[in-house]
Amino acid sequence: MLFWHVPAPNEAMLISGSKRQAQDTQFRIVTGHGSFVTPIKQKARMLSLALREAEIVEDCVTQQGIRLKVRAVAVFKVGDDAVSIANAARRFLAEQDRMEELVGRIFAGHLRSIIGGLTVEQIIRERDRVAQEVKQGSHSEMEKLGIVVDALQIQEIDDATGYINNLAAPHAAAVASQARIAQAKSDQEASEREQQAAALKAEYERDTGIKRAGFHAETEQVIARAAQAGPLAEARASQQTIEEQTALAQRQAQLAAQRLEAEVRRPADAEAYRQRTLAEAARDQAKFEADGSAYTERTLAQAQADANTARATSLKDGNQELIAANRIVENLPALADAASRGMSGANLTVLNGTDGVNDMAAGLVGQGMAILESLKHGTDGTPVNGKPALRVTESK
Repeated sequence: MLFWHVPAPNEAMLISGSKRQAQDTQFRIVTGHGSFVTPIKQKARMLSLALREAEIVEDCVTQQGIRLKVRAVAVFKVGDDAVSIANAARRFLAEQDRMEELVGRIFAGHLRSIIGGLTVEQIIRERDRVAQEVKQGSHSEMEKLGIVVDALQIQEIDDATGYINNLAAPHAAAVASQARIAQAKSDQEASEREQQAAALKAEYERDTGIKRAGFHAETEQVIARAAQAGPLAEARASQQTIEEQTALAQRQAQLAAQRLEAEVRRPADAEAYRQRTLAEAARDQAKFEADGSAYTERTLAQAQADANTARATSLKDGNQELIAANRIVENLPALADAASRGMSGANLTVLNGTDGVNDMAAGLVGQGMAILESLKHGTDGTPVNGKPALRVTESK
């Protein structure tokens, strides 16, 4: 609405001209809710309750007469109670933009007063004490102004005379010495650690190089085996083919040898055995014939000699039987020749070699002797084999 006014959460609305008053104020204070303002009759003004900051830069002199330049910051605001709002409204309502400057001057005066009773060492070491004493010293004044101080911090102390630097020089030198010692130890430890790290790095690089070389070698071996797999497979296949061909050639050679054994060697051996047997038989037959002829000739010669001897004896003694035997002996060559021709045409098989030939010759001789005995017995006229015996008469 046009006549309805509502202050912000960080504002206090001051309504003047109202009959309702509180705590002896000439205006009504409204916070946290709205209020109706009658036109012309009433007037509403806003007082900020927001947090404010005042920067303080002041030249101060310590108890020792040392001039210091102190920089501080005060954080403050208008109190939330009605009394504080009323006090601040009476003093700063028309000059709210200059509130930081005005409050800063008040804090600067209390700051000079507090530092004037302290030494430089106390100010440096007890800054919280300085801030607390400044707050306590200005509390009554701030309360009258309706100001609440939230914080006061001394940010910087500047010493134009160099007292603070000289005060800190021994400590700085000791600290610098300790710092250099610490830095040297740190550098030494850092060097040692760098050396250890370098050694570990070198060892790691060595191990890595060895492993990398091993991996590379294994990779090369795998690649080489893979590259040789094809030729090796072909070589194995060729070797198996050659082995199969060799085995086939051996089987063919064995078969050819068996065929040669069956078709050539054994028939040849059989033929050679047959030829050898025939040759031995022919040889034995020729030998038998030769032995028979020689024996016949010897027998004939012996018979001829015996006949001549008998003839000579018979002629000498006039023995008629011997004369007849002489006649038989004279005819004996013809008989032997006939027997020889009969034997030469016969197909004889000699079973006992030379002994068989000798036995046969002996048999022939025996037959001849038997014939001779028969002739001897037949000379006296006795029949021989149912035939009349030959009578031999002596011729004179």
